[in-house]
Parts: sequence; C-alpha cells; structure tokens
Amino acid sequence: MLISNTWQDYELIEATDKQRLERWGDFILVRPDPQAIWKYDKKSHLWQKPNAIYHRSKSGGGSWEFINLPEQWTINYKSLTFNLKPFSFKHTGIFPEQAVNWEWLMNNCKKRNNPKILNLFAYTGGATLACASAGASVVHVDASKGMVGWAKENAISSNLECANIRWLVDDCLKFVKREIRRGNKYDGIIMDPPSYGRGPNKEVWTIEDKLQELISLCKELLVGEPLFFLINSYTTGLPCGVLEYILKSELKGFKGKIYSDELGLPCTASKLILPCGCSARFEGI
Repeated sequence: MLISNTWQDYELIEATDKQRLERWGDFILVRPDPQAIWKYDKKSHLWQKPNAIYHRSKSGGGSWEFINLPEQWTINYKSLTFNLKPFSFKHTGIFPEQAVNWEWLMNNCKKRNNPKILNLFAYTGGATLACASAGASVVHVDASKGMVGWAKENAISSNLECANIRWLVDDCLKFVKREIRRGNKYDGIIMDPPSYGRGPNKEVWTIEDKLQELISLCKELLVGEPLFFLINSYTTGLPCGVLEYILKSELKGFKGKIYSDELGLPCTASKLILPCGCSARFEGI
C-alpha cells in the first residue's frame, strides 16, 4: 500500500463505523467514509468536540452541521498551501492520501529540465502544483469552472502564481483529441477520472466505458521516452489491477515499469490504515 504519512497539517485520527475523525490544520471534522465498515471503540475524546460534522442522508447526499468552522481556511503540505472549503458532497478541496503521489510526481519531474505535464480531471490542483513546484510546465484541465478557479487560488497561496501553468475549463476527452490533431506532446500525464461526470456541454463520462479509450488516445500525446503516466481511481469495485492492466495494454511500446497499489492514510489512534482508492503508475526508465 502507498501510504501518505508525511503530513504535518492533516491527521486521520480514527476511522470506524463508516466515519472518519480528522484534523485539518486547527480544525476537527467528522465525515462519512464507506470503506471504514469495521467497528472499533472510539478512543479519542475529539469525537465529542468536532468543529463540523457531515451527516449522510438516507435519500442520498447529505449536509454539514457547522459547530465552529470558518468558511475557508488553509493547510500546508511542505511548500504547497491549499485553501479548504467544505462543500455539499462532504469534501474539503483536497484528498490528503494523494500526497504520496505528489512526492512521486515531484521526484520524476526533477529528472528532466522543464518537463511538460498534462493533468486531466485536475480538480483543485494538488498534482498540478506539485509538478509546477518541481520545475514543470503544466496544462491543467477540468470540466468545472469553479474547480479551476479554486486551483488558481491554491497556486497563488503556494506562491506559484507565476509558474508556467495553463488553466483550462474543458471536457478532457475532447481536449485530448484536439491536442493529438495539434501534434502536441507531453513528458508526463496525470488523470484522476470520476466514476461518472458531465463536461461543460453536458458530455457524459462513465469510467468503465471511457477510461481505456482515453488512455489509448493519451499515449499518442507522450514523447518517445516519457517520465510517467499516473491514473487515480476512487471507484468502489474497480480493483487496482484493472488500472494496471489497461496501462500495460496501452503503453507496452514505452520503456519503463508499470505497477499499481492501494492508497492509504494511517490512523494515529488505532494504528490502522484506511484504504483510499487506487493508483496505477508507469515510470519511465
């Protein structure tokens, strides 16, 4: 398992009975987590003193109960600063388990002078900023205008407002097809596709139907000796091996190693590791 255990401003205190108890900077949140189906005795007194609780609705979705939480605050991961804002579907703006991938991306970007990186379904820019901080030029693509705006805020907070980042609100599949026609090439590609989504013009995305097509197209954008290709997935029931097999089937012409693993966050109170989705990686030789 790839474990994100180098955080200072984030802490997963406990996970049990489909809930997480977390510290985000100075604030304690309780959020649902469908993976934590085990039931352990709650050891931390902070379960009784959260700053906010997300309550899942039986009919789907849910809502926040704010006890003492600002509308926005920041946390740091090394040189990166993220603006957090709790919004309707339990999220805060970053996935802390991705820090282990950020480290891997930064290390790989440093292997080449000013590598060109494409980040698809780029959300609020964690991977974009990690690559930019390591000297890369990044094309950041997401279908949500609000998420791209949020990523720009994170870039400013991280003192990366002058970094070579191109911010695009676009449908990822359509953008990749246009890049192929333009003849553009990238040293590395990152994608964090949702299980289901819609593009700016109501384009429908389903990961089971579209993922292999997208990866097959993306390989046409890679330079002859790419640095990396990273896929993340939070889709329940989609094993890590599936992502790995797709990469192996599509990238067999490139020299490098391909492997996959679960991502995990350590629980400081119980010493358990909470599974948080999967990543598959191609790493060039």
